[in-house]
This record gives sequence, structure tokens and C-alpha cells, in this order.
Amino acid sequence: MSLARRKVVVTAGPTREHVDPVRYISNESSGRMGFELAAAAARAGARVILIAGPVHQATPEGVTRVDVTSARDMLAAVQAAFLGAEGRSRAHFGRSGADALFMAAAVGDWRPKRRRAGKWRAKDGGDEVATLELVKNPDILATVGARKQDRLVVGFALETGDGLVRARRKLVRKGADYIALNDPTALGGARTSVTLIGRDGSKVELKNKSKRAVAEALVALGRG
Repeated sequence: MSLARRKVVVTAGPTREHVDPVRYISNESSGRMGFELAAAAARAGARVILIAGPVHQATPEGVTRVDVTSARDMLAAVQAAFLGAEGRSRAHFGRSGADALFMAAAVGDWRPKRRRAGKWRAKDGGDEVATLELVKNPDILATVGARKQDRLVVGFALETGDGLVRARRKLVRKGADYIALNDPTALGGARTSVTLIGRDGSKVELKNKSKRAVAEALVALGRG
């Protein structure tokens, strides 16, 4: 399908999980890949909703931006934008959902079991070691992938070492059409190398490309 006049959802950046009012767990994602994807989709004629974690990036021209903080915030926003009203299938709500999702955000896997109302003063007890109990965050890609029907879903996997096997498993487990596999050098950089793995068994390598070039290649999947 062509993305022209289609509704496309893109996620970008990190999530933050607060320990207390001044501390949080996060990661090094700059959001640049997701913002380039949103810009590329807009240039292709799509109506783009960009769901962004806490980043310092200018909103691309022609893109509607929704700012979120935590993984649960992002899940709610993606469900509303991609699946439609109350996160349900477009089959029940006409065309209230979107036609494609590019899940480029680096969503945190874990969050503190309890967010403290005041500053955590563990050091005041004199202990040299403190324990922070974590619980698993919702899996956004798997949640929406299970309900995508015939819509395009592209996920991302950041792996160390040889992550190809894990990326292929993720592709199937999360119901995506493609997984873009990269490594930690992509975090914050202007260039990246991506292995694009398709549910149809395809594998395309994009080596040392600008993130804009990678974004253009990914958006071209919508014309397949």
C-alpha cells in the first residue's frame, strides 16, 4: 500500500520510569530515528502521529506530536492512535485507527514497583547497598501486534553481539511484519547500520547509513 493519505503512527525516544519525584530509570535513546521516520512518512504524503518520549527534537513539518513519559503512557497513546477508540480493532470503529505503525521507541522493560511520593533517602540509613524492586512493563509491540490485522507493523530490536536469532524470534512473537535490528552504536548517533528482517524470510542490510536514509528505506515498505 502507498502511505499517501494514510494514517501512520511512529514512536520515538526513551521512556522514563520514576523512582521518586527527582529520579528515574531511562536509557540513552535520542529519538532521532523515530523523528526521521515521522518526517519521511510525512514527505510520502501520510498523516503522521508521532508519539515521543522525553527528547529534545524539533517536531517534523506536517507531523502531529504527542508527548509521553512512561511505558504505560506510551502504550495508552499507541493503542488510541493505532488501534482506535479504547484500543479496540478498527473492525469495530471504522477507520478510527491507523494503517501503519513504526515502533522505533526504546521502551523501558522495567519500572519501580512503587514510585515514592517523596525523595528516596536510602543513604540516610547508613547502608552501602540499596535495593530497588522492579516490575515488568507492558510489551507495547506485542500488545498491538496481536490486533493489527492487515496493517503494517515495523518493530525495532537493539541487540549486542549476534542478535539475529533473537530478532527473528521477536518478529514472530510480537506479530510484526518487519524488525529493524541494530546495535548500541545507533543510540544518539547520526548514522546507523540496520538489518531489516521480514516475516516473509527476507533480509536486507543497510550499513553505515544516515538515519534519514534508513528512515526512507523503512517508509518504502509501505509501498510494497
